[in-house]
Amino acid sequence: MRGRSVSPVFVGREEELAALSESFDEARKGTVTSVLLGGEAGVGKTRLVQRFAEQCQAGGAHVLFGGCVELSTEGLAYAPFTAALRQLVREQGPAAVAGLLPDGAERDLARLLPEFGEPSGDGETDTGRARLFEQFLTLLERLAAVRPTVLVIEDIHWADRSSRDLIAFLSRNLHAPQVLILMTYRSDDLHRQHPLRPVLAELGRVNGVHRLDLPRLSRDEVAQQMAGILGVVPEYAKVQKVYESSEGIPLFVEAMLEGGEDCTFPESLQDLILNSVERLPEETQRVLRVAAAGGIRVSHKLLAAVSGLSDVELETALRPAIAGNVLQIADNRAYVFRHSLIREAVHDELLPGEHQRLHARFAEEISKDRGLVPPGRAAVELAHHWYGARNDTWALISAWEAAQKSFKAFAYTEAVPLLERVLMLWDRVPDAPELIGADHTAVLERASEAANSGGDVDKGAKFVKAALSQLDESKEPVRVAQLIVRRAAFKNSKGQLGVIEDLRHALRLVPEDGLDRGDVVTVLSRHLMLRGEIAEANELIAEGLHLVREHGDRCLEADLLMNRALGHSLNGEIESTIALNEQALAIGTAEGSGRLITRAIGNNIDALIDMGRHEEALRLAQHGWKLAKKYGRLRGSGLFIKNNWAEVLESLGRWDEAIEIIEGALSHGPVLRNRYTMLRTRADIALARGEVQLVEGILSEVGVLKDRPEEFVQDIISNARLHIGWHLLRGEPGAALAVAERVLAHPQSSKAMLSWRLLALLRVVCDATEAIEPDRAATVREHAAEVAAELSVIGPVAEAYRLSYSGDFDAAAAAWERLNRPHNQSKALLRAAAASARGGDREGAAARLKVALPLAQALRATPLIEEIEALSRRVGGVQPAQEPSELLTPRELEVLRLVTQGRTNRDIAAELFISAKTVSVHVSNILGKLGVTTRGEAAAAAHRLSLLSS
Repeated sequence: MRGRSVSPVFVGREEELAALSESFDEARKGTVTSVLLGGEAGVGKTRLVQRFAEQCQAGGAHVLFGGCVELSTEGLAYAPFTAALRQLVREQGPAAVAGLLPDGAERDLARLLPEFGEPSGDGETDTGRARLFEQFLTLLERLAAVRPTVLVIEDIHWADRSSRDLIAFLSRNLHAPQVLILMTYRSDDLHRQHPLRPVLAELGRVNGVHRLDLPRLSRDEVAQQMAGILGVVPEYAKVQKVYESSEGIPLFVEAMLEGGEDCTFPESLQDLILNSVERLPEETQRVLRVAAAGGIRVSHKLLAAVSGLSDVELETALRPAIAGNVLQIADNRAYVFRHSLIREAVHDELLPGEHQRLHARFAEEISKDRGLVPPGRAAVELAHHWYGARNDTWALISAWEAAQKSFKAFAYTEAVPLLERVLMLWDRVPDAPELIGADHTAVLERASEAANSGGDVDKGAKFVKAALSQLDESKEPVRVAQLIVRRAAFKNSKGQLGVIEDLRHALRLVPEDGLDRGDVVTVLSRHLMLRGEIAEANELIAEGLHLVREHGDRCLEADLLMNRALGHSLNGEIESTIALNEQALAIGTAEGSGRLITRAIGNNIDALIDMGRHEEALRLAQHGWKLAKKYGRLRGSGLFIKNNWAEVLESLGRWDEAIEIIEGALSHGPVLRNRYTMLRTRADIALARGEVQLVEGILSEVGVLKDRPEEFVQDIISNARLHIGWHLLRGEPGAALAVAERVLAHPQSSKAMLSWRLLALLRVVCDATEAIEPDRAATVREHAAEVAAELSVIGPVAEAYRLSYSGDFDAAAAAWERLNRPHNQSKALLRAAAASARGGDREGAAARLKVALPLAQALRATPLIEEIEALSRRVGGVQPAQEPSELLTPRELEVLRLVTQGRTNRDIAAELFISAKTVSVHVSNILGKLGVTTRGEAAAAAHRLSLLSS
């Protein structure tokens, strides 16, 4: 006898279900954010997810469901998140959902659901996408604050680019307890070029993201599944036949049993999947073919309209499919195929003419009544169906419309393929410009804008190149200039040369009295500053300020003020730098421009670092990061702020925290130039800890080892400094000297701190090579002295580096101590000790080394520790056993105090305003330094040694 087509028994997934439950328990503590559940098509991912969701709901959790559909890859942006949001609105109402968000934030969600009113209409649309991401993050966090929350997203192998980006963003940034994102994907669909592969690789490196693979069923598990379906224990031979044929894929087991008692295996996989369909009445099969053309989910009204059947006729035709579990009823009177493989197989059976005719019918009905599809989906559905209908004219028109809708939803990456379709169809539609109200070049310009906003630099550059080839700069100079400025931005993002040349060309094209010139002057003057051409930049800034003030453009005025501030910073005039940035900040605040606000804050953090005002810089960085999130500027000014934050932590010796900040920033996918800046900060720490291979990898990526040319003076100096440090770490002083010779041949930055830092390192190189290359070392010293003579000394940081360069190491050590920079202090003490030893003062050398060693040990600065210990042995200053308290930094003592109180890492993180990961690093260091293995032993040692007596 044949029973049901789906087993009522949950078979063979106990281990995976337990793993999901464990992940959810960890998520409730805030240590797990996401689970990626992979498996072949038909292996049972949906069934496992359903069972897990039922368990979560029984335990009081709130489960939201969102699924990706195959149409998503053609532009259905944020499909799973829109579905989950729609469920939430149905459950709680729009007002309650809006109440979970900051004031006005629901207007961002209105771009996805009309229930939230009119979308926001601010001019800074490039910020909207990032702001939309923040609203989803906030929404999940606030839902989880009420009760445990699970967001299920199925079939992310079909996710659109925007959904993939949002998935990655949430997985990296969702740290609130009581929330878990569970995602499923087809592992057998991931070919080498599949867009999900890099996302999975990236998420695999994110803490708190678990990956779970769902295997096929074993023979015994297939027997259990068959027994559940058939209602009787199957014969051994039948089990063996089904197992060998299905290879343990549950969907195939079901399909074979649908074939009757013989369990015959169809000649092809297509036949196997279609078996249950072909047993249905012919009229039912015809309607299923219509439904398959509509997608995995089709509303009753739309299916009735396309099929031409009345409600009663449609229900009669579909009833056998529903009874046979081929089709299922979803919410809002919609039908969904039980498995996407079934829909694909049915769709693939369509004849060519039938395929075009059905897609045309769907397009026609949706055109008549857009309410036949969920809100916000009509444009992209029309683009999909008109293209499937091979109607070039309407395919072009609908793709253009869908692209404009994507812009409004900040789904720039979905707009790109739609605009590419417009371009592909252009020559087939004679009156295309009149139909969409734009010429071919305008489509290319729009595509380059979408690519730029979506971070696709390579594709954006191709669009710009194509657009420029169609324009005559003598006839449309302003339009050409705007494209050239965008091309320069793409070049800058890729670290390519020719940016200044492009911008000069653009400047020659724009009228001298218009705001278009102000736009170009603003960008050009900033790049000139960064190249060290300060005088020319200042002339342009003066011209630009006069022009934009005359036209009343306050935002451009603020940008130009910050460009002027950059020049003051490079000249070492830090106080005036801060004042100019504050002026720009005031304008940005008055204009409500998040871009200006975050740029001004980022610039002032950099200025405070140069002044040695580290605590102020830290506070401003934390505040600036919050504002960057608020204004949707995470990947722009936000990452600049993050890098400055890491630089402060690096200088203060809080290296593990700095690494965490850098890794978090890199996970946001910064443009190439910003990525290189972050990697340089990471390389500084790696050099100090002796991580040779890591340094080599970074230098190779940044292009230092390939002598890739750089335009910006700051990059040239930073690269040279790291290159020299790498050679010294490898014991290659001669090679380090060669790099020193090359960098001195370049124009030096007038930024005092940068140049004094380099000069201090050049002294180390010359001291190390004096015996083997006396003439070359002497020449480098002479050139360095010439540079030093031209440099100003403004601020305590530049002064400390100057003292190190001049050889006054004791004074330098004292200066670094005042600045609370332990690594620099320890290095200066080592140099002072070496000088004392050469002068015969061995006791003085030993005393300095005794202070230097614990500083280096606390930082785990291995090369410095080895140098200190080697010199200590040479001067006979055998180090006495250190008191445990000398080996613990103040921060570690704070952590130890809380450990003795029985606090968890999460509690300590909240108390000290650091992350739980950083606390874990501190605890590991404490255990190692005290020679214990558990927190209890550490607490006992603290009391025994009176470490916390104060």
